[in-house]
Amino acid sequence: MTATPLDSALTAQGLGLDPVEADRLARLALTEDLAGGIDVTTTATVPAGHRSVAELVARADGVVAGLPVAHAVFEQRLGLGGAIEQRVADGTRVQAGRLLMTVTGPTRDLLTAERSALNLLTHLSGVATLTSLWVAAVAGTGVLVRDTRKTMPGLRAAEKYAVRCGGGFNHRMGLSDQALIKDNHIVAAGGVTAAMRAVRAQFPQVFCEVECDTLEQVEEAAREGAALVLLDNMDLPTTRAAVEVARRFGTKTEASGGLLLAGARAVAETGVDYLAVGALTHSAPILDIALDLHL
Repeated sequence: MTATPLDSALTAQGLGLDPVEADRLARLALTEDLAGGIDVTTTATVPAGHRSVAELVARADGVVAGLPVAHAVFEQRLGLGGAIEQRVADGTRVQAGRLLMTVTGPTRDLLTAERSALNLLTHLSGVATLTSLWVAAVAGTGVLVRDTRKTMPGLRAAEKYAVRCGGGFNHRMGLSDQALIKDNHIVAAGGVTAAMRAVRAQFPQVFCEVECDTLEQVEEAAREGAALVLLDNMDLPTTRAAVEVARRFGTKTEASGGLLLAGARAVAETGVDYLAVGALTHSAPILDIALDLHL
């Protein structure tokens, strides 16, 4: 797989998608689509040995992500019988009509791989595009837009990669990365302080974030030494007050819960450090991308 300059730059920064992960997703998608059988429609309508050129073209404006995965799908299906040329880099903002990738090979294989490649590419590009809108909405405020663990099973690494392609940042990749003490942990442990001390006792080196519903919880968590407090479903006046409380202790803040793109800038202007946006991955519409076949 040949990387573009931006792809290489993402990889060099530790931001790229692991080729092993791209191959895994490609294999999973193809296996699921064929379900142990054959593509009966393509086998019946396309003569064996027929070759053609497939062009992947954006049908809408947006930010591209997932081309390495699409590449892996075609590569696995075509093997040595095809040629793949990536025309843009992941993270590129494109306009409708932009050619993204050209694939030459046996027509049967191109058509069999089409939906698997497009399902992954349109979804990941949709995540990147939505992320870019959030990033643009808070531009100049210094606030970073972050994702959450609200990802589809099996797609977390790819979806979080797409967030990075759109200019966003990743929160936790999994439960072992850091401690995030949420409301139910607080209930189970007997309070904010008790929960934090329990985490510190067993995992003293772990970054600790605490979800807070009230100003009292914010002060308690910050006083106890939380590195970050997550301000859950707070209105703007309460968020501003919470930021001031946290700052007295040198604690960073993250707004979360019910955030909307239309109100993103207003929340950012309260002084929070991060916006946690689950919608980046769980509610992103696809970016319309089509495969056009040329004989």
